[in-house]
Amino acid sequence: MAIQLTGLFGIFGALVYSLGDVFLLASKASLEDYPRLQPYKKLLSDAEKMVVLPWWRLIWGGLLGVFATPLVLAGFWQVYQGLAPAGPAAALPPALLFACASVVGAFVHGSFIYLGEYVQALNRVGDDSQPVLAEMLAHHRKIMIITYGFLVTCILVASIWYSWVVASGSSSFPRWMAAVNPLTALIAWMLVKRILPKPIVERTEGAGFNIAYLIFFVCTTLTLWRG
Repeated sequence: MAIQLTGLFGIFGALVYSLGDVFLLASKASLEDYPRLQPYKKLLSDAEKMVVLPWWRLIWGGLLGVFATPLVLAGFWQVYQGLAPAGPAAALPPALLFACASVVGAFVHGSFIYLGEYVQALNRVGDDSQPVLAEMLAHHRKIMIITYGFLVTCILVASIWYSWVVASGSSSFPRWMAAVNPLTALIAWMLVKRILPKPIVERTEGAGFNIAYLIFFVCTTLTLWRG
């Protein structure tokens, strides 16, 4: 029963995380409407859309992802249990890499609160203060790039390792589940987005990673439940 319950935790966590993504990133703003931000177009790199976010969306967008992380970790514990029959040497590395990605992901997600505040402050302060804020924003983005790089690397390696173990037939998952991992689920979501109605695409902007987790946890939970 515990393995099914932790799968449900993972599904719920991915849903909550996705909602946080939507709060933070599913917004629209044109630099043409914000002349004070136009000199920093390259630095902002699409972050200017956060200038229109109310405070409640910034704070809850960031905090929902942070609070959902333990639930996502529970989901990856379920994945480990499914891989466990293959032995610790095969099952533990992908589970640990997924867990590392989730922990670092909470930091990255929460950092969007401050990214949004930097963008909004850059639009509001006087000309003499803008260079200072721009420098702080540049530092913040460098930190996010480094942590994003670590996160993506962990997910990439873990997804490939997971699929290799499942394809070997030594896990509790059916062999076809080797084709379903967070990476392939993300690719599938990106393809499906191309045919979805525009309002749905706009309202799920930025939630791709966690929608992929949602798809993955639904599949792992259903297959282990039946098993």
